[in-house]
Order: sequence, then structure tokens, then C-alpha cells
Amino acid sequence: MTEHAATYKELRRSKDDRMLGGVCGGLGRYFEVNPAFYRVGFVILALLGGAGILIYLAALLVIPNEGETDSVATEILRDHRHRPWSLLALAILAVAAFSILSHASVWPNGDAAWFLLIVAAIVIFWSQRRERGARPRILRGIMITLGVLLALLLVTGAIVASIFSVNLRNGIGDRVYHPASYVGLEDKYHLGIGTMKLDLSEVSFPKGETHVDAKIGIGDLTVVVPNDVTVHAIGDAEVGQVHVFDRTDDGHKPVVSATETVGAGDHVLDLDAHVGAGKVVVTHAGA
Repeated sequence: MTEHAATYKELRRSKDDRMLGGVCGGLGRYFEVNPAFYRVGFVILALLGGAGILIYLAALLVIPNEGETDSVATEILRDHRHRPWSLLALAILAVAAFSILSHASVWPNGDAAWFLLIVAAIVIFWSQRRERGARPRILRGIMITLGVLLALLLVTGAIVASIFSVNLRNGIGDRVYHPASYVGLEDKYHLGIGTMKLDLSEVSFPKGETHVDAKIGIGDLTVVVPNDVTVHAIGDAEVGQVHVFDRTDDGHKPVVSATETVGAGDHVLDLDAHVGAGKVVVTHAGA
């Protein structure tokens, strides 16, 4: 009876196919996928909340370099008595990583990057499950095609989000805020993507100046202000339309904006209404 030695591939960072630390080159060789897909993925995750930077650094620490047995993290832990400062640096990175993860929230009310990362992990584990025999080529082709389409979609989304300063942590959907008094008034009302109506008609503003900032990355913003307060309103949109009381701007300038001051009393509402792409409307109650 002849025993055959088990053969398996080892995940290593590439020495000859690297742009930074060889992580993407090593992943591409191990999973038999073009490293460009991983590079695009890390860039996208970096743009969507910074997750790509954190994951790349972690991979750099735990994946050994090509031709070596131990990873950077393993060497530091093994030689911690002789290299205490390296161990301290590793501990600081670990604490920073846990701190970042503790503040991350799940899509759709938070970071889309973490949700997409979970989906990607599930796809990888599923695609790597092998029955007896080779994986069908058609399945491999489908997976690669879906990966390319997903990458293109994410790149497009990342570019749009970057241009219009879309922060998904601020949420997605429709929002209506109607504070019944000055006590319930907040100084910031932000939304990532969607529509938002901020009705301030029942708020009794005190003497002096009260600042309110309303902002949407992509969508429509409507602000209703009371009739008995002096309003200094600034409305602007990088792309779209702005209607501030009697002023309207829907031109083709780099930033569409309208500024209007209505009233002359000592109860002042300083309103800043902004959308990246969409429409801004500021109007009096009952108008």
C-alpha cells in the first residue's frame, strides 16, 4: 500500500508581483484570480470607510512573505523578549483595529464596506468548497464575471460618493423631522442618500442666533421655517436646483446656490441647507 504525501498550496505574499507588500499578488496566485481584482477591491474598501487599509495591513502582518515560513506577526510574537518594541507596536495596531471595528455599523444604516466585506467572504468560502473532482469551469467563469460586474459597480459608486461627499453612515431612505419645541431642535440633520423634510414651523426660537445645518449627499431636501423669525438661509447644490424663498437657481454653474435673509428681528435662524446632487427648497410655513 503506497502512501501519497498530501500536497496543498500555501498562501504567501508575492515577491515578483507586488505594488506594496505583495498581498494582492499572493492572493491572486493562491486563488488563481488576476491580482488586479484584489487591488481594485482594496481600493474600493479604502474609499468606503477605510476598511481596505485596515484589512491590507492585517494581511501584511499575518501572511508570510514568499520563501519564508513565519509571518511578521509570528516573528514578533516568537521573539517578543528580544524585540519588545515590535510587540508593543503590534499591540497598538491591534487596539486601533478593535477601536475602529467597535465604531463600525452595518449597512444600510452605516458602513456599506463592512456589509460588502461579509458578502465577499461568504462568496470566497462558497467558491472554495470543492466536491470530488475539479470545479466546473462554467462556475468559475460565472464567479469571475460577477466579480468584475460587482467591482465596476463599486468603483462607480465610490466615485459618485466621493464627488458628492456621500456619507452612508448618515443613513439611506426618507426622513421627516418635526421638532415640537426649541428643546427638541438639533443643530445638525444629515442624510446620506434619500429625501429629507425638516419642519421647523412649531419651534419658538430664542433671542440671538441659532444655527441649523441640514445636509444630504444625494437626494431632495425641504426645510420649512416659521413666519415669526428672521431667517438667514444659504442653500446650495453641487448639481441640481435650489429654491430659497423667492430666489431660484438651477443654472449650470459649478455650485448652484441661493442666499436670502428674510426678517429683521432679534430672533435669528441661521440655516445652511446643502445637497451634493438633488434639490434644495427653503420655504415659510403655509407658503
